[in-house]
Formats: sequence, C-alpha cells, structure tokens
Amino acid sequence: MTAQTGRAVVLEEFNRPLALREFDLPSAPDRGMIVTCGYGGICGTDLHLQRGHLPIPTPLVLGHEGLGVVRELGPGATHDATGAELGPGDSVMWASSIACGTCPACRLQREPTLCENRRTYGVNRSTLDGPALSGSWADHIVLQPGTTVVKAAEGVDPLAAMSLACAGPTVIHALYERRPVRLGEVVVVQGSGPVGLAAAAFAQLAGAAKVIVVGGPDERLELAVKAGIGDVHLNIADATDPDRVLSEVRSGTGGEGADLVIECAGVPQAVAQGLTLARRGGSYLVIGQYTDAGDTVLNPHQIVHRQLNVIGSWAFTGAHLVEYVRLLPTLAARFNLASLVTPFPLDRHADALAAVANGSVMKAVLTS
Repeated sequence: MTAQTGRAVVLEEFNRPLALREFDLPSAPDRGMIVTCGYGGICGTDLHLQRGHLPIPTPLVLGHEGLGVVRELGPGATHDATGAELGPGDSVMWASSIACGTCPACRLQREPTLCENRRTYGVNRSTLDGPALSGSWADHIVLQPGTTVVKAAEGVDPLAAMSLACAGPTVIHALYERRPVRLGEVVVVQGSGPVGLAAAAFAQLAGAAKVIVVGGPDERLELAVKAGIGDVHLNIADATDPDRVLSEVRSGTGGEGADLVIECAGVPQAVAQGLTLARRGGSYLVIGQYTDAGDTVLNPHQIVHRQLNVIGSWAFTGAHLVEYVRLLPTLAARFNLASLVTPFPLDRHADALAAVANGSVMKAVLTS
C-alpha cells in the first residue's frame, strides 16, 4: 500500500533537540510534485538555524539540499529545468529557494539570490504555513510550482552528488557571477569544509596553477588530499602560532600573495587573515559568512595598500544548481566526492548533527 504519511525531522525550538514527526502526505500541487527523499544533506547553515542564528519560523522541517525520486507530478508539471521530460521514478535534485520575480532584486538588478521574498525549503517554510513536508530531512518533500528541478546526473553516485549539493551551487554562483578563477592563477582557499573543498575543486577545474587549502583539523585536510582536492594543505585551525601558518601560505604563493583568496571558513576572524594573503592588486572573495557569527577586527589599510577587490557572494539560484548537476560527471571523475560523505538514517539525525558540529565528518547526509 502506498504511504499516505511522511516522517520528517522538525526544529520546534531553538537550541533544543530536534524531533522526528509524522505528517499527512498531500496530493502534488499544480505545477509541483511530491518527491520521495532518498538523501537530505546537512549543511553548516543547519547548525546555525538550530541555534537560532537566523530569524526563521518554527516549527520547521529542516533540510535545504536533497536528492530523491519523483513520486507524483501535479497537473502541469511535465519537464525539468533543462526541458527534459519528467515522470514518476525519475531521480531529481532541486534548488532550495524560489525567488518572487517581482521585487527590485529580481525585476531590476538581475540578482535573484538577493530576492526580498525568497522562500527556501528547510529555512523559512514553517509546518504551519503550507505543506508541512517542505524540507529534505524527511522521507517525502512537497515541491511547489516555481521550484527549479533537474534530473540527477546519470552514472554519478548519489552520495557523490550530495557531497557538494549546497556548497557546489553556492561556489558556482560566486565564481560565475562574482569573481571567476582565471587560468594560471594562484588561489588560496580558507576553510576545509564542503564549501572550501568545492571552491578548491572548481578552482582546479578552472585552470588554477596552484590551489592552497588553509583549514583543519588534520582529518578534514587528509580527506581533501585523498579526494584529490587542493595542491597544498595547511592546518591553521589547530595551530598554536597562526602567524607561522599564514607565513607558510604566503611562501606557498611565491611570496607575493595569491591572485585570488576565497574565504569559506565562516569564522569572522578569518577575514582579517585573508586580506593579508592576497597579492597587491589581487582579489578577496567572501563566501563563508552566510550567517551572522559576529564582528571581527581588521585593518582596512590591508585593503587599500594591496588595492584589493573585496567581493561578497550570497547563496545561489536554480540556474547554479543546474550547472552543478551538469558538471557533476566531470567533478566525480576527477575527485573522489563520495569519500567525503557519511550517511546516517533519518532516525539518527541527532548523531549526524553532532558529528557535523564536532567536525568528525566532512559531510553528513540523512537517508530515508
């Protein structure tokens, strides 16, 4: 008998344990669909959401990155974002957000990531406002009309696809729209989590001459080495003398600093450090400060003296997810992406969150 309910992991109160709840499974909405979630990724942002670092509604089914199988198509839902015909049983990925299309950012500024009314699965879709099953930490998700849905990459292990499911499109937005990696550049990446490794991997694909990953702990850097991501790996997270590590980074660039430094650490004090790692006339691309982790002290002279281009990049759109899926066969052929992922069953969500929080896994993915 076909299931008429779905289980989901719910954030009911900030800084409290999450709850596994059951909800009625509705019919697919017009121009939308019901997807059976096989995989729901845990992003560092989810930890911040659970701790109340962003103003979001509760109760809320968490999970803004996922991969699953189409269960039911609503009237008018016939094709994916690329124009490929869709049917029940097709494996798909979906973009986390739907932009409104009418605010100034959407209508005039050509930057829907800055949409004032963006609705995001697993972030601002309360169980009390529309279908409760609106996050990927569930065995089913209701995808609304306007969601960018794309067939999953054929021949790519779903765990490999999930390794950078949010980080990959986020970095594609940053490198496509904000500041590209240019052939032959020396690139420094601050941070060795999924966003940092996505930045390093894409920099390598783009033709960087050298990619230096600065992060930690050692276990994460070793995973990056085994996956083939990055050329040089330096542990600053556990360093008793961070200045010595920063000097090693500069030496590794040839002494002048990197052409491009990409901040993916999410730690405010990393920004002050990163400004000193770029060469004069270089660029500093800040991706990792997605949630407000607080203030930091920096020396603005570093920006002026080095004549830096300092650029921020926020989130991604459906088009960037489509590009990520298109590139997945190339990424998976060059890098051992599946080795970055540790799967956990849905009912072990607390263990998965704890593992992400303590850094004992690179990427946790809930499976249903």
